[in-house]
Amino acid sequence: MIYYTGARPEEVVAMHVLDVRLPDLDDEDQWGELLFHTAQPEVGKRWTDTGAVHEERGLKGRAKDDTRVVQCRPALTKILRHQIEAEKLMPGDLLFPGEKEAMLSGSVFRRAWRSARTEVLTADEFASPLGKRVYDLRHTCLTTWLNNGVPPAQVAEWAGNSVPVLLATYARCISGQLKDHQQRIEAGGVLLDLEGE
Repeated sequence: MIYYTGARPEEVVAMHVLDVRLPDLDDEDQWGELLFHTAQPEVGKRWTDTGAVHEERGLKGRAKDDTRVVQCRPALTKILRHQIEAEKLMPGDLLFPGEKEAMLSGSVFRRAWRSARTEVLTADEFASPLGKRVYDLRHTCLTTWLNNGVPPAQVAEWAGNSVPVLLATYARCISGQLKDHQQRIEAGGVLLDLEGE
């Protein structure tokens, strides 16, 4: 989910089934929408008024009741549809419930991520910073969008960042477009054609 949407982990754990707008099964396009409006960061029992591990907050850098709409690409649509059906989730249920239908603990998804890295990476890759943190999935998503030519303003809107913050963080990650940039420059023409003299 984080890799496909660029969402923050505390936003994903706070999502409910009703925050997912999936297309009809017969819709060939299969793009949906995800509504992010709440975050549930883990702050620790000592730091909340209720003694709960998570604290409900609005989205980072947004007004309290603001909502962010992110596109749900076909691959994620398929995954979410399967998750909802397999777990028999109802609209008011958490999309990714933890133990006893409670909020999914950060230690649980971090442990799952560590296991996944162990399974798919070589020993050298595992020891490297490659995808070390779950949050790195967000960075990978946003960098991929930028590398694929999605305008920074659109990426910033989906990510819940400002354009200056997005570019300050991710502009150095954009690569693989040199030939395309060179062709655009060449397409602009030249002032003097030396070969035609």
